[in-house]
Amino acid sequence: MRTAGLRPADVVLEVGPGLGSLTLGLLPAAARVVAVEIDPRLAAQLPVTVAARTPQLAERLTVVEADALRLPALPGPPPTALVANLPYNVAVPVLLTLLERFPTLDRALILVQAEVAERLAAGPGTPAYGVPSVKAAWYGEVRRAGAVGRRVFWPEPNVDSGLVALVRRPPPPGDRQATFAVIDAAFATRRKGLRAALARWAGSPAAAETRLRAAGIDPTVRGEQLSVTDFARLAATAPVEP
Repeated sequence: MRTAGLRPADVVLEVGPGLGSLTLGLLPAAARVVAVEIDPRLAAQLPVTVAARTPQLAERLTVVEADALRLPALPGPPPTALVANLPYNVAVPVLLTLLERFPTLDRALILVQAEVAERLAAGPGTPAYGVPSVKAAWYGEVRRAGAVGRRVFWPEPNVDSGLVALVRRPPPPGDRQATFAVIDAAFATRRKGLRAALARWAGSPAAAETRLRAAGIDPTVRGEQLSVTDFARLAATAPVEP
């Protein structure tokens, strides 16, 4: 809980609580825990487990049976912190979806596959830097917060895990959807320079070069050299008339 930086007034959003081992640790550290669980059997069992183990804290728990990727709203006060052991196959989309849908989330601590943790926290110019890195950086400062070996889990997975911490900050100037479209285009063909990689996005290689130069970006560099601020500035350049 120390790594999560929780405060007594926090409303914690937990995704995939499962049997409740993390939930039991969160309840004493926060004012409220909203646990989102897609499995109806686990969702029904979690309040029973909490009532049996920590009856004095049971009122702090709200369980929502839902898919976190299709969660339109949450009951009660808005969440301030995301703490979750995310399923490896949907970790990145869940993180990005929740950060966009709930702007009151100012901190996140998630446990993900070690490779995913490396990608989320990677900086420009590093081998792991890619779409997850840039999109997560839109929302805040991301860092690795620790490694977790596979032997702490039961059943033991065949991969190691890592903790990723995010502290929200204001996004760069610009439109998120437009910026994300440029990011996707830039990394669709990683081996190409941006003049070629963004040809379809801009309308032609020449139009891509014009917009890159207007944003102060060398058309020969690759997407992994740009920061999220660079991508936002590029997305804001005026389209080139055919």
